[in-house]
Amino acid sequence: MKVTPSAANPANAPAPHRAPRIAGTTAVVLAAGFGTRMKSALPKALHPIAGQPMLRHLLATCEAVFERIVVVVGPGMESVAQVAAPHAFVVQQERLGTAHAALQAAAQFGTGEVAVLYADNPLVTEATLRALLGRRHAATPADLVLLAMHPADPARYGRVIGTPDDVERVIEFKDATPAEREVGLCNAGVLCAAAADMARWLATVGCDNAAGEYYLTDLVGLARAESRRVAAVTAPEAELRGVNSRAELAEAEATAQKALRLAAMEAGVTMTAPETVFLCTDTRFGQDVTIGPNVVFGPGVTIETGVEIRAFSHLEGCIVRTGAIIGPFARLRPGTEVGEAAHVGNFVELKATHLGAGAKANHLAYLGDAAIGAGSNIGAGTITCNYDGFAKHRTTIGAGVFVGSNAILVAPVQIGDGAMVTAGSVITADVAPDAMAFGRARQEEKPGRAAAFRAANRHDRKA
Repeated sequence: MKVTPSAANPANAPAPHRAPRIAGTTAVVLAAGFGTRMKSALPKALHPIAGQPMLRHLLATCEAVFERIVVVVGPGMESVAQVAAPHAFVVQQERLGTAHAALQAAAQFGTGEVAVLYADNPLVTEATLRALLGRRHAATPADLVLLAMHPADPARYGRVIGTPDDVERVIEFKDATPAEREVGLCNAGVLCAAAADMARWLATVGCDNAAGEYYLTDLVGLARAESRRVAAVTAPEAELRGVNSRAELAEAEATAQKALRLAAMEAGVTMTAPETVFLCTDTRFGQDVTIGPNVVFGPGVTIETGVEIRAFSHLEGCIVRTGAIIGPFARLRPGTEVGEAAHVGNFVELKATHLGAGAKANHLAYLGDAAIGAGSNIGAGTITCNYDGFAKHRTTIGAGVFVGSNAILVAPVQIGDGAMVTAGSVITADVAPDAMAFGRARQEEKPGRAAAFRAANRHDRKA
């Protein structure tokens, strides 16, 4: 079974024995919210954490646990449905509350367990979801199970009244008495029940409240009214906190980054200042990788064994092969591959470029849309002119080529194996193997002209 990594289940963590998905289970993910407090045209579920949308984090975790996943989206949210793929989605045509949203998926509940989750709770872990499902069949079974936490600042959360083994009710903070507000156990919103019970309770929820909405938390009261047992499974706040604002998004990002860094270090990566390194959920590392301070990994980066990435480098959509050295102050853009033991130095940028094994570009260069052979040396200030204002063109440099400083290679152009390009040259035509190419004006010298020039200028100033 392929499992997509998430910040909650990082790709670089040591690979444990993975339990199979739980047969007959369905996760209903609510992703129809506008996210008004985000103040954004982007749907809340698509705001990124560690390089991928919040929704994708939660789906990756659910894919490891549930047999079926259904995502509830709002009208006109095709972008959210695309991120949800290949999972089924249903549309909540009217936003009438969380219970109403979950009810839209009732036809796809199946006959097993159903858990209702929120796209803006992206960091819930596989272990917690398994505990949620498992609590239904514990020694003292529970008919309805919810997730709860003990937040540092519980003020804005609904309170769970009772005990984790016997929840009496969930009450919103604004409706709670002073004594109830002293309760530290808070509702995280996630619920789990048998499919038949879940469907029946959702269909029974009323909207007799100030907002006129159908609330998922009302299921607790409906279950208790049938003398059913309601229980709570607790998890850390960092895992269950919702993301409803940019500030909360930043907090979730910090939590995700901490987990990803720890997983990378446990897998054999050295970080000299881990708090300054930023990863994506799909960043892949081999062992004995060393990462300096202030390094940023965008999506789609693979780093093989023994690579050193020095300070202030930025990598995205690239592969760095075994033993290479990157940086400091290097930028690797999408489509780049750096070969074994190659060097990319300070203020060097590569885009859609293959730098061969043992090749070096150590200083102040731009190499775009290029293939550079093994063992070649690219001098400081060299650029490949890959764009003519209309189209991109490629530069091909053979093995063992020496390109002098401040060379300009105007694509499309090929430099043969073993060739040399002299410093300051502008190369517009192919260079044969083992040839030496000059593409610069001939130097001329005028004896005594400098002294005469100075004398003339001094005379002019005095006049």
